[in-house]
Amino acid sequence: MPAHIIETNNATFNRVDVDPITLDIVENALRNARNEMDAVLFRTAMSPGIREQHDAFPLIANEEGKMVVGQFGSFLYGFMQGYDGTIEDGDIFVTNDPYSCNGAVSHLNDWLMMMPIFHDGKLVSWAAMFGHMTDVGGKVPGSLPTDAKMIYEEGMIIPPTKIYRGGQLQDELLNIMLHNTRMPEWNKSDFFAIIAALRLAERRVRENIIRFGKDTYISAMQNMLDRNKAAMGAIIQMIIPEGDHKAYFEDWIDDDGMGNGPYKIACTLYREGNVARFDFSGSDPQSDSSINFLLNEEMFKMFFGAFTINLFDPQILFNDGFYDLVDVYIPEGCILKPKKPAALSCRTHLLGRIFDLMGGLLGQGAPDALNAAGFSDSPHFMYSGFDKSGEWYQLFQIGFGGIPGRPAGDGPDGHSLWPAFTNVPNEFLEAYFPLRIRKYATIPDSGGAGLHRGGNGITIAYELLEAGEVSIHDDRWLTYPWGVNGGEPGMRSNKTLVRSDGSKEKIASKCDRIAVQPGDILYFNTWGGGGWGDPLKRDVELVRKDVARGLVTEEGAKRYGVVVMRGTVDHTATQKLRQTMTAERQQTPLFDRGFVSIDELKQRCLRETGFQPPTAPVFRAQCGLT
Repeated sequence: MPAHIIETNNATFNRVDVDPITLDIVENALRNARNEMDAVLFRTAMSPGIREQHDAFPLIANEEGKMVVGQFGSFLYGFMQGYDGTIEDGDIFVTNDPYSCNGAVSHLNDWLMMMPIFHDGKLVSWAAMFGHMTDVGGKVPGSLPTDAKMIYEEGMIIPPTKIYRGGQLQDELLNIMLHNTRMPEWNKSDFFAIIAALRLAERRVRENIIRFGKDTYISAMQNMLDRNKAAMGAIIQMIIPEGDHKAYFEDWIDDDGMGNGPYKIACTLYREGNVARFDFSGSDPQSDSSINFLLNEEMFKMFFGAFTINLFDPQILFNDGFYDLVDVYIPEGCILKPKKPAALSCRTHLLGRIFDLMGGLLGQGAPDALNAAGFSDSPHFMYSGFDKSGEWYQLFQIGFGGIPGRPAGDGPDGHSLWPAFTNVPNEFLEAYFPLRIRKYATIPDSGGAGLHRGGNGITIAYELLEAGEVSIHDDRWLTYPWGVNGGEPGMRSNKTLVRSDGSKEKIASKCDRIAVQPGDILYFNTWGGGGWGDPLKRDVELVRKDVARGLVTEEGAKRYGVVVMRGTVDHTATQKLRQTMTAERQQTPLFDRGFVSIDELKQRCLRETGFQPPTAPVFRAQCGLT
């Protein structure tokens, strides 16, 4: 086919030259439209998970479904692989079924809506967005049951469906969807907020076409994809060696909430020519619980692109243009590609841990660019019940923690894994739910010591004012967020429930339906990020400032070889301590996991926490793995 022709599923467009100024105008118009989609959603939605924490991901794609601007990569590839119906002007599709769209969404709480955009009867673009719904039915409030064995226990499953057909809302279908949730008003508001965001994108796309013409608009999008491919190609050549060198890394999620674990994810990375190849052979078989993660290969490519672009050049427009430069193999039946009908609702731990895994892989080829392990999760706190007036209340909140130490500097304290997420203001929580926030603070010394300090985790003390139930989904209570290049691991997470009578209970990392009474206080303590670089090389004045800010204690300052007393550095004692620590320590490791073996770690866990450590997952031959 001639290079100047673009073939689509319903038309042929002329590829035209786009001058640099026009290209920049179109690119910035689409960037702004993507931001406007967020603004419309956040000002219209009702659930705090979307309205306040921004747990939603928009995109605008070309006519083939390749994301040109967005945040989470294209969901359209998996949808279009599994959909064999018509795509017509005025249609809007909805799905939340990971198995029907090849993992384009990864659990039932994410309602994905996709709108084809037509001009003069021809498909020219797509807009899509998904948001995490607070509840979609299932066996527990929040629809994230730890002990689910099949996806059918986790809520209502929506296959790819036209919720708008020819511009007309399919009211009966929406009523069925809303009838199967504990929070119908929130879901309804969030649903129409996403629809409004899609229609905003549609208007902006058509404005660009009216201004520049259809062929120029489509050609500009292709140029943006090509530009991303060229930039990512250069990065891949720079950080991934070719030939016999193969980087290998493994990490774990601690348990499945049912006494099994840790579960290993393993990956080998190498380059053949221009193509980076990721091979997840060696990862553990799928779990019997809901921690499985159906990792779409295209989604992993998005993770890889987002990670490397933000690390090496955040000015690069992130999109799907580079995907044919990456090859991904995930064995069927492993914990990252479970077989239907495996449960998936608590996949957030593996989803987050993928970013630590990538950091460990990519940094081996360029240690100076290596990141430590950080807050690689989106831990959930859920609180629900009937208040004194008989009204149902239900909170879903995502916890924040310590971002890892990085080549560029310290990791932020108390931040989300996802850069665009924000916390739910305490005033909002106290106004809409029967609770009081008694403490909200960083945990001193929880970030790993290093030349660049790992970010601290945070503690939130929830005083619960009504009888109800609490569910918690978290991780890194057993394994540590590792440090790199001589940096130390961060602190692990823990949860404590102080009953109204003063008695204390250690709460497991993953648990559902813990009964609570008025006056009970839950201390939700998240983990810190690992440190980067030799802590004995950290500037003494920076350590003093950390102590003054309450981020490091005077005792914790000694991890950096710094002696601080009553806010003042004792320079003589500091010099002596650093000399002693330098003489006594062994060679600084590239990775410091904080333990020698999993078995040794389990024994230590039992001594330190009183929790019975998880047992190794049972190998199941039906997974077809060796």
